[in-house]
Amino acid sequence: MAETLKLCQVLLRRRLLKLGYSSSCQAFHTSARNQVYDPNPKGGFRKEGDLNFPSRTEMIRDGLKQLKGEIMLWKEEVKEKLAMDPLMVARKGEVDVQWQFNNPEVLAKFQLNSDRDQNHGYSTCELKMSPSGKGLFTGFIDTRCPKDGIISTTGYCSMRTYRARKSFKRDSYLNWSMYNTLVMRVRGDGRSYQLNIANAGYFDITWNDVFNFILYTRGGPYWQLAKIPFSKFFYVSKGRVQDKQRPINLELVSNFGITATDSSSGEFNLEIDYIGLEFDPAHQETFAYEKYKHSNFIVGN
Repeated sequence: MAETLKLCQVLLRRRLLKLGYSSSCQAFHTSARNQVYDPNPKGGFRKEGDLNFPSRTEMIRDGLKQLKGEIMLWKEEVKEKLAMDPLMVARKGEVDVQWQFNNPEVLAKFQLNSDRDQNHGYSTCELKMSPSGKGLFTGFIDTRCPKDGIISTTGYCSMRTYRARKSFKRDSYLNWSMYNTLVMRVRGDGRSYQLNIANAGYFDITWNDVFNFILYTRGGPYWQLAKIPFSKFFYVSKGRVQDKQRPINLELVSNFGITATDSSSGEFNLEIDYIGLEFDPAHQETFAYEKYKHSNFIVGN
């Protein structure tokens, strides 16, 4: 079987050369999994052989440095599993704080990104402690486009939690299925901010599944308490609102983020006290938007 497969590959390579393809073209994957699943979430932008790509020896050395921390994390997982109450439920009307922005350690759980980081613009941002001891997401939105003839729209900054993971780099999820409302205590600058809840699954076709809602802030010195039902979040893929809507799978939340992108150049400041979850028994809505059903071959059914 192995010899037959090798012979087929040789014949295919010769056929491609006759058609004008280079012999350095990528090999075809015979595994069905490789045709659907790409283990690199960046889609192959950083490949082996690149200038800054680490050597195999460097990767092994870095892996050994992380081994002790991964073992400690695994021990904590075992302790949590043994101590977990299987009957735990969300108390009605009580906010369970997910992230309390009261020390720099919490800020390290978020990663920052802007169009400048992707060489798509000039916006900058940072997440730091405010003078009042809270988290401050601040920066400058620049809507100028690079003069490359390709990019036509720019001007965004975002903060996002790192992907939930178990020990030894195993993917995990945030389980918010016990709640139906997102609660945030913030102090804004009058701008609108985009809230993002990601449902990135195992396969690459789900990596861009994000649910959005707009957080409207009031300028001024006063804090505001925003309560947003999860049923109000709408389905977006690659920044485009989808015709076929569906509710969030709250059992498989991979990331939560906030994006500043309101097409207005200038500074922005969003001070955050906490981000929490609540079960509101008065809210019975499951999904706020109509889930259209289209004919076959127009959109996926």
